[in-house]
Amino acid sequence: MSQKLPRMTAAEVIRALERTGFTLSRQSGSHKIFKNPQGRRVTVAYHPGTILHPKILKTILRDADLTVEHLLDLLR
Repeated sequence: MSQKLPRMTAAEVIRALERTGFTLSRQSGSHKIFKNPQGRRVTVAYHPGTILHPKILKTILRDADLTVEHLLDLLR
């Protein structure tokens, strides 16, 4: 069974994405769009210090093809 989604800020999620090879492609307002070499695209709503809603985090994980366990390992 999958772990419960952690409470994370956008900065923490961005740090994990960058460790998996995603780079900032562009920004539109408060939305940062990241791409990896395989062509996957992930959009992160960046509001400093604000905890991401669980549904937003779940969407980011799905788009990046990451599991909760892998995300937590990247942040250690």
